Formats: sequence, structure tokens, C-alpha cells
Amino acid sequence: MAVNSSVEKQPVDQQASGEVQAEIDTRSDGVSPMPNDVSKHNDVSKHPVASIPESTLSLADIERKRSHPALWLAYALLVIAAIVVPYWWGRAIAVNDTQWLLDNLSALEPRGAAFVAWTVTLIAVSGLGLLVVDAHRRLWGAVFVIGLAAEQLIAGLRILKIDFWYATYVVYGESSALANAANLGIISVGIGVAVFAVLWVGLLVTIKKESPLNVLTRSWASFILFFVIETIALLVVMFGGLLTLVPGFNL
Repeated sequence: MAVNSSVEKQPVDQQASGEVQAEIDTRSDGVSPMPNDVSKHNDVSKHPVASIPESTLSLADIERKRSHPALWLAYALLVIAAIVVPYWWGRAIAVNDTQWLLDNLSALEPRGAAFVAWTVTLIAVSGLGLLVVDAHRRLWGAVFVIGLAAEQLIAGLRILKIDFWYATYVVYGESSALANAANLGIISVGIGVAVFAVLWVGLLVTIKKESPLNVLTRSWASFILFFVIETIALLVVMFGGLLTLVPGFNL
């Protein structure tokens, strides 16, 4: 009896499964596909209108429209102005109004002057770096220009040049300690940038992609390394004995 019941249920089960398969294979329009029709397995969009409009512009034309060369040219001229104008303005003040400058900055110590110059220069360099890697280019572009102009103004006031030790002594005499300290603060940032560039390129070359140390090449890790190097450079200037070379400065 058990054998007969299983035999009788088999046609019924086959019929039910056939109906379910027919419902699955039925298209949305109610027409069953042919056995060789493979379109039932392709889940494609049936949107009647194309979502991407046709365009006659090439990829080069699109990139050219996004580049905005006129804006970049205007920004380059602004950067050049931020380099030239504040420096020569500060230099004119240092040469023509030396005593007034000494009277108003006499309360500032050489270490303070070095720190202020280091901070302003670091802001300018950081703005330039973020301008390259970050999407908020207008913000960091403005930070870079403002920081650059402030750094150039300090450099002009302190007669920053290759032989600034002699130039500052000629202008400020025995009070050249403040000017030389500010110049050392600016130079320390440049040395820190050079050291960071060498270390960062070395990490890119030596560390493999699958190595756990590859995290050091990430943007956030690179900026931490950059600020650590710049802080060390400032500490070397302030407490490494370089300020003792400034005439008139006594620890």
C-alpha cells in the first residue's frame, strides 16, 4: 500500500511543480518565452528613456571645461603678488622706520619671534599641501595665500636673504637678535619640508603594498609625520643653541 500511494503522488507533484515553473517563466506581458530564449535570465533595466543624454563632447572637451584656466591664471598672479608685495613692503618699513619697528617689537623675545615666524610659515605650507590633496580647494587656496603673504611680510621686516646675518646687523645693529630669530623660524620650516619629502619618498619606495607599515603612506599618517618633523625643527632652533649665534641674545 505504501508503494502505491507514493506512485500516485508522483504525477500530482510533477504537475504542481510544472505549474510553478510556468508561472516563474512567464514574462511580465503574460507570454511564455521559448525554451531557447535566454532573456528571462537577464535582469536589465526596462526604462523606456535613456538615463544618460547623448553628447557630442569628447572627454578632452569635458576636462577642458572643468579646468577653468582663467581662474588658475588669476590665482597664480595672486600668489606672485603675495610673494612680492608684502616682502618689499616689510623691507621698506625695516629700512625707513627701523627705530619705530624696534620700539613696537621690543617686548618680543627671540624665541617668541622664532615661534611666530615658524607658525605663520607652517600655516602657509600646510595650506599648500591641503590645496593639492583635499577637495576644498577654495578654502585651502585662501589659507595658502594669506599665510604666504604673512610669511613674506615677516621675511621683509627681518631682511631675510642668503646672508641675512650681515644684513640684519647692518639694519638693526645690536638689536638684530629678534630679526635673526624670526629668520631662523622661517628657515626651520623649509628644512622640515625637505626632510619630510625625503622620508616620505623613501617610505613609498621601500614599503610594499601588502606590508602593515603601508599605513604610514596614508594621508593622515603623512600629515602627522610632517607636523612631528616640523615640531622637532622648531625645538632645535629654540633650544639647540642656534639662537646663541644671534648677536646680542643672551640665554
